[in-house]
Amino acid sequence: MKLIRHVLGYVAGMLIFAFLIPYGVWAMGSLELPTFNTPLFPSSGAAAALGILLFGAGLIFIIWSNVFLFFRGKGGPADIAGVAISPRTEKLVVDGPYNYTRNPMVFGANAVYLAITIYLNSLGCLIVWSVLFVLVVIPVVRLEEKRLASDFGDSYTRYKQRTSMIIPLPGK
Repeated sequence: MKLIRHVLGYVAGMLIFAFLIPYGVWAMGSLELPTFNTPLFPSSGAAAALGILLFGAGLIFIIWSNVFLFFRGKGGPADIAGVAISPRTEKLVVDGPYNYTRNPMVFGANAVYLAITIYLNSLGCLIVWSVLFVLVVIPVVRLEEKRLASDFGDSYTRYKQRTSMIIPLPGK
């Protein structure tokens, strides 16, 4: 049963975060609205190069954090609105990518979405991504942090004090 929940969690996560959201960002880039056609960079080549680099960094953080969570934490990342789709982690993971950010998957996914936005060189996509980041991502991370504080107590509180929320930074 635990294996089935792991598979379901990863399939649901990949469907939403690896296909539907990136497709939505890509589709927005083709909207025939002035804001969406306003470029971020004067050179589309520079935008493409920066987008590809950011995409690669995001992908590395997504894979790295999932591997650490699965093998070190003995659980999965899929916990939506308090419902554990995949088994919740049994151990607090504070090394690997989690040494740099408490939410390396969130960083990785958003780096990928931002990379697509930059690659498309679209001001409109950047505005939509920024609004969604502030109105959706930050509140979801805060909800997850309450659950982690409940699950791991003082260990999580100490970890939270020394580790960046989303942007990877060296540990304090």
